[in-house]
Amino acid sequence: MQKRSETPGDPQAPGGRGVRVRSRLVVGVALVGITVIGAGAPAVLTASGDLTDSQRLVTLAELNRQAVTLAHSLADERDEVTAYIAAGRDAKGADDRGGAGEQGQGDTDPAAGDKAGAPAVDAAHRARVDRQIDEIRAAAPSGLRRELAGLPAIRRSALTGTGTAMEAHRAYTDVITRLHALSAQLADKTPARAADAGAGTRALAELGRAVDQASATRGLLLGALAVPGKKNTAPVYDPVTGQYVEPEDPAGDRADRTRDDLSAAAQQARVREQAALADFDRAAPPAARDSLAATVTGPEVKSAETYLAGLTDRPELSDAERKTDREKLRATLTARIEQMRGVESALATGEVRRMEQLRDDDVTALELRIALLGGCLLVAIGVSTAVARTLTRPLAVLRIGAARLAQAPETEEPVRFTGRNDEFAQVVRSLNTLHGRLADLGARAQRLDAERTDAVAAREALTAELATQRAELRDRTAEVSAELEALRGSVHHTFVNLSLRTLGLVERQLGVIEKLEEREQDPERLATLFKLDHMATVMRRHSENLLVLAGHEHNHAHQGPVPLVDVARAAVSEIERYERVTIQSLPPHAHVAGFAADDLSHLLAELLENATSFSPPDAKVRLSGWLLESGEVMLSVEDEGIGMTEGRLTELNARLADPEAQPASEADREGEGLGIRVAALLAARHGVRVQLREQKQGGVTAVVVLPPALLPDAPPTALPPSVTVAGAAPTLNLPGSVAEANSNALPGARTARDPLVAAAEATIAATGDAPGEDAPEGDAPGEDAPEVSAGPEATLQVRAPRAPEPDPEPEPDPEPAADGKTEPATAPEPGPTDRKTDQDPEPGPTDQEPGAEAEPEARTEPGPTDQEPGAGAEPEAHERAQEPGGDEAQPRAREPKWERVTDKGLPKRTPRVVQPSAPAAGRKGGIDAEALRRRLGGFHQGAQAGRRDAEAEIAESTQQLEAVRTEETGDTVEEARS
Repeated sequence: MQKRSETPGDPQAPGGRGVRVRSRLVVGVALVGITVIGAGAPAVLTASGDLTDSQRLVTLAELNRQAVTLAHSLADERDEVTAYIAAGRDAKGADDRGGAGEQGQGDTDPAAGDKAGAPAVDAAHRARVDRQIDEIRAAAPSGLRRELAGLPAIRRSALTGTGTAMEAHRAYTDVITRLHALSAQLADKTPARAADAGAGTRALAELGRAVDQASATRGLLLGALAVPGKKNTAPVYDPVTGQYVEPEDPAGDRADRTRDDLSAAAQQARVREQAALADFDRAAPPAARDSLAATVTGPEVKSAETYLAGLTDRPELSDAERKTDREKLRATLTARIEQMRGVESALATGEVRRMEQLRDDDVTALELRIALLGGCLLVAIGVSTAVARTLTRPLAVLRIGAARLAQAPETEEPVRFTGRNDEFAQVVRSLNTLHGRLADLGARAQRLDAERTDAVAAREALTAELATQRAELRDRTAEVSAELEALRGSVHHTFVNLSLRTLGLVERQLGVIEKLEEREQDPERLATLFKLDHMATVMRRHSENLLVLAGHEHNHAHQGPVPLVDVARAAVSEIERYERVTIQSLPPHAHVAGFAADDLSHLLAELLENATSFSPPDAKVRLSGWLLESGEVMLSVEDEGIGMTEGRLTELNARLADPEAQPASEADREGEGLGIRVAALLAARHGVRVQLREQKQGGVTAVVVLPPALLPDAPPTALPPSVTVAGAAPTLNLPGSVAEANSNALPGARTARDPLVAAAEATIAATGDAPGEDAPEGDAPGEDAPEVSAGPEATLQVRAPRAPEPDPEPEPDPEPAADGKTEPATAPEPGPTDRKTDQDPEPGPTDQEPGAEAEPEARTEPGPTDQEPGAGAEPEAHERAQEPGGDEAQPRAREPKWERVTDKGLPKRTPRVVQPSAPAAGRKGGIDAEALRRRLGGFHQGAQAGRRDAEAEIAESTQQLEAVRTEETGDTVEEARS
């Protein structure tokens, strides 16, 4: 509680919510109860933990009892399998070896051989073992479950494998040892409060080990006696020594070694049994020792002890010991082992009962502790309540009297208190003393009023001084704000200049890469140049993104409308994963205004980049368009990504609709993304509507609606005239933006000759040894020079190749168009306006699909290539074909643009990389005509082979390809292929 310094008579009370003393006393009583509970909780929790541990011990004791039974069954199976393997596994072999031993030494009788050759384990015993394993498997630890799961494999290997008897014995012994480990685990977990149970548990583990070793001794001895003896063969004469010697018997030697190994292991097992029994005598309580001594007795036990003393006194068996009756030995040893097992089972059952008794004792202890804790809690609460009542009654008298004096201190009488003389009585006396001094406090109050007047005057002076300082700080704040605004404008101007410089460098880099591509002959290096070309194009788009984000307009308006298909191709060529984009049907004859073509291509590129980035790597992204009834054109970008939530979709659509009205907080900017921000700014610049929609089958569809203002009526596109190079070689009109208007129909299926090869051969035949590169200006006729420099975009000049190339891939195959099939195409292939014919059209090491290369389209964006023809730059792929006429021979001049000015009226400078206007010098010197013919011959052969394969595929699918049209959009075949 906050302390206050009050003057006498001050009616103010401590602030905050009112709290009654009675409530605090109730809280104190509750705390006493909680304290009692907390003090008794450890004892209760300890008793609860003891109960949980004893219950686990009961479960473990029950599991140990089952494990003891299973260990006995496995020990019997182990002994039988050991004897079976030692006898030779199969009955016939055992009989033969038994007969041979009888004839030789008489140490193996036929009956024993027949028994050894019998099946090792009968089906009933195996079924009993499997049933016991199933009963124990659920509650067994993981390690034991793994051992039991491998038992069928051990049994199969022992009965049908090639392992020795000792290996089978060890394998079974490992499983049995794991079962006996439960007894040791039970002994270790038995708590100290169960001292008698712990001693019995430890004795049970020692007795189990003794029983297991006794059973192992039986199995090893029976296996040693079952080993066949050596054959009795007549001595042979040794010419070296001149004496008769015994012939060598390798099989007999191996049998002797096996017998000796088994007898030595039996001796060791007998020693371990005796050691375990000694440990049992030390650990077991007297009752357990007496039980074992009273149970394991009788003539059979004495006979068994006699057999064991004679057969295990040495590591090997003597000749007399080998003649021991196996059945009698088995019977006596089994009787002794069964008596020991009975004692072990009785001890295991007794352990279960002792653990259950321990659990019952823990339950009783827990109940007693809970009852004791409840009684202590009731006593504590009762005493605390009585003490609280002795405080609340005098406190009520004091509260009422103090309130009365506070309301009228001058007229009210002092407080009267009739209780005991305790602290409350002292408080009442102090209160009455204060009441008597009230008059003195009145005089003092007057003096304080005068002092208060002086303090008010000082405060007003201080307030005036603070107002002056506040005005000074406001002026300083305005000056700092102006300086910050000027600094922000300087930084913004620097940012735009750096972006423009980077963009200029990228444009120059693209020009250098194009020149390298024109001169490159190696397909691998050419493919690498194509990669660099595409990466530079992506860099250019990122530089333009910076300008868009800075609010700077940097585009090169085209003189006339641009075909929509070329805008879509340019957008595809500007993304990284262009090979995943499929351009489907687009509205025929659709054009975009020249001033918005670049921004629209940039907008589509950002949407395609997002679609390919947030969709599976192997999924396609589809770009399609439709002409709406309102005259608008709707474009869609569909992906197969994971989509986004409804709230996120609504938020992004709101930002796309009005990017300036959205909050510019740091979290929103991080969640918006660069591509969405750029797309929103570009759409707002030209009045384009962009919206994201969720697809039912998964993924997101970005819909772009172009207003009619951006869709001018383009003049009908005429078939461009053929451009004739030196030698009157024919040119080819390939599908492109002109084919969209159906003015240049796709050729039908190629038959005898490739047009490229025919054109090249005709050129060579006409020009003789003329160079394959562009001829100097003086070599071509004067009237054709302007036409060649103008370079209509739908024609292709065929030049002689510089080097032999592997089977090049032909230009876009027109054969499906002849059959009427409309296939959605992936990113466009390099057209005649993108690559020269002396470059290899085959894909390089990038292993891209045919028709998926979009790197050449990177140069279709407006940039340094938007120059006058003849300046060394290739014509743009999305320029409209010019009307034939006299204007074709004139260089195309850029229309005058309005000059942007700054806020101060000065013209803005736009950095621009201008290529040299001088035409590139042609290669001088001739080429070898025979070498060129050989190269063209190889090219022709490769083209014929590719044509045959394509015609075979078309012939198989002719029936499916007929009369196929795009019913949704009604696009032409040329539009669907583009």
